[in-house]
Amino acid sequence: MIPDDLPLLSLLIGLPLAAGLSMVFVSQPAGARMLALAAAVLEVLLATALLGGFEPVATGLQFVERHAWIPSLNVHYQLGVDGVSVLFPFLGAVLSLAVIVASWTAVQTRVRLYYGMILALEGATVGVFCATDLMLFFLFWELTIVPVYVLAGFSGIGPQRRYAAVKYALFMLAGGIPLLFAIMLLALNHAHVLGIPAPAGLSFDYLALLDTPLDGQLATAIFLLLALGFAVKAPLFPFHGWLPTLAMEGPAGLTAWLAGLKLGAFGIVRFAVPLSPQAALEYRGLVAGLGVFTAVYGALVALRQTNLRRLLAFSSISHVGLVVAGIATLNFQALQGALFQLANFSIVAGGLFLVAGFLQHRLGSTEIDSLGGLAKPMPVLSALFFILGLASLGIPGTCGFAAEHLILIGLLRQHRGLGLTALFAGVVGAAYLLGYFRRAFLGPDRLGAAPAELDLRPRELLVAGALVLWVIVLGLFPQLALDLSDGAVSALLARVHEALPDGPTSVAVAE
Repeated sequence: MIPDDLPLLSLLIGLPLAAGLSMVFVSQPAGARMLALAAAVLEVLLATALLGGFEPVATGLQFVERHAWIPSLNVHYQLGVDGVSVLFPFLGAVLSLAVIVASWTAVQTRVRLYYGMILALEGATVGVFCATDLMLFFLFWELTIVPVYVLAGFSGIGPQRRYAAVKYALFMLAGGIPLLFAIMLLALNHAHVLGIPAPAGLSFDYLALLDTPLDGQLATAIFLLLALGFAVKAPLFPFHGWLPTLAMEGPAGLTAWLAGLKLGAFGIVRFAVPLSPQAALEYRGLVAGLGVFTAVYGALVALRQTNLRRLLAFSSISHVGLVVAGIATLNFQALQGALFQLANFSIVAGGLFLVAGFLQHRLGSTEIDSLGGLAKPMPVLSALFFILGLASLGIPGTCGFAAEHLILIGLLRQHRGLGLTALFAGVVGAAYLLGYFRRAFLGPDRLGAAPAELDLRPRELLVAGALVLWVIVLGLFPQLALDLSDGAVSALLARVHEALPDGPTSVAVAE
């Protein structure tokens, strides 16, 4: 039983941030690793307690914390979770633990900096998932830029790592501008509706803004600004260029984190749709079309890649495009599938990037021309990579199946052409992933007399094996995840239903 006065969400945010800052007081790399591991394990326990205390049948925010922060602007330190967000602090904690353990021997330089930034990134990301004051959300959103920039620039593995870090930072800073404009427009509209001049009438409270009406033009402007800002971080075409660059130049743990936790897609379903439902309805075809185009584009570009890390980056872009298309359909099946797939990313995409990092650390390359016959010296690594790949393709028995199945059902209900195009992207996905596996793992041996110790070490097996176990468990029992979001998705669609014009056709679209 969780005490009512325990600030659990603040602990989930503050623990990794405090542990990351504490790295400056640690003198030895071994001490830094142990501190990071202890903080990550404790974070998983706290996140597990959050899940255990969450009531899925309730539709409102739970574990709410509210304290005055900037009273003159009505900005509050306000946190809370519902069915849309409750699973992501846990998944972030699990992925952070996996990254820390997987990087145990791979990171040999600037160890304190590396683990400190990983923990800081975790804390800021949990803040993004839990913040219910929009200015607090924006603070955490922007704070995620700093650790990614430092990790890519100082712990990257490629010769152009500084360029990758700057490219990422510029993309994110540019994407933050429309988000800030949208937040300010929402706050000013609240003051206008109340008839109280700013700053006294301003409000950044998510729940208060949900109940504040928007006129047509303002609703459109806010939705498009939010969608644009979130599209940069998702990333959707044409804002995707930073991810393949970071995948090639950044450390494996960072790319696993960025591919595993899609903050941009989360922002669309958390803020853009509920805060401006009428505009979300009006532009759902445009957003769904952009998502499907991104899915096809990412899959076709991935088909041409010869480097595994770059292939996985475009695969991640393709999959997030499908998720955004599912969100845009605004029907129950697709929304549940989209949230489930966002949860799957932390396990599947994160796991694939970590395995790619294991290969890079052993062989010095993930280029197809340097690989071949890997299944013989690395049977365990090959098997686990294959299972994660099957989950990425949505094969029955894996967690990806239920998620993609629900999204495709929703897309086909909304627009048959978009659904069939999304299915084409899935077929191309099978071609590039299975094609790479055949050539790199089952093709002609290019390693010669490879030593037996190339296969996964016990620590690495623990990480990859645990992720694969989750793939199978959630594949066989998808309701473990779907039940958590059932009430929140219903509430979101009820809000969208209120914005629909009268008529049975319009109502059917949102159901």
